[in-house]
Amino acid sequence: MKFRKANWLTVLCCVLGLALVGCQNQSDQNTKTFDETAHEDKEMDDHDHGHEHPSEGPHHGSLIELGKEAYHGELVHDEKSGAITVYILDGAAKKNVPIKAESILVNVKHDGKGSQFTLTAAPEESDPQGESSRFVLKEKALGDLLHEKDTTARLVLEIDGKSYTGEISAHNHDHDHEHGEKHAQ
Repeated sequence: MKFRKANWLTVLCCVLGLALVGCQNQSDQNTKTFDETAHEDKEMDDHDHGHEHPSEGPHHGSLIELGKEAYHGELVHDEKSGAITVYILDGAAKKNVPIKAESILVNVKHDGKGSQFTLTAAPEESDPQGESSRFVLKEKALGDLLHEKDTTARLVLEIDGKSYTGEISAHNHDHDHEHGEKHAQ
């Protein structure tokens, strides 16, 4: 009888030991330090998310990331007229995405003061009735502010009932425009 109890106890200990080792190995595989997770997140951010990252949009404007690249805005500034046009683009920043909105907003902060600009829908011919992929503001004030040093600006809009906000990059004062003009220094 002692021999049977010893065998049974040995088998039980072996089974429990293997179970604990198996759980420990699985736990080690799923446990990551904060640094490992942050590094993996950075690597994912550095990868192309399944598509290329163009440096400009199809209308030759600067891109604004919306919703972790669910969509993009493309800001085009007409230097002569001062008009600002924002196109709503897909996640790859290649195709226009018409949305059901009469307007979108640009919130600007400069010299400690906030301003809000409304860009109104100006649908493209290919946009469905009641939707627009293009929004326009024809006053110069927004373009002038975007050229000012220390200005921060954000695009704010709603797509399919979800709010999106994207950081608008400051304009570079020393760049050459594709149409050959240079800013006066």
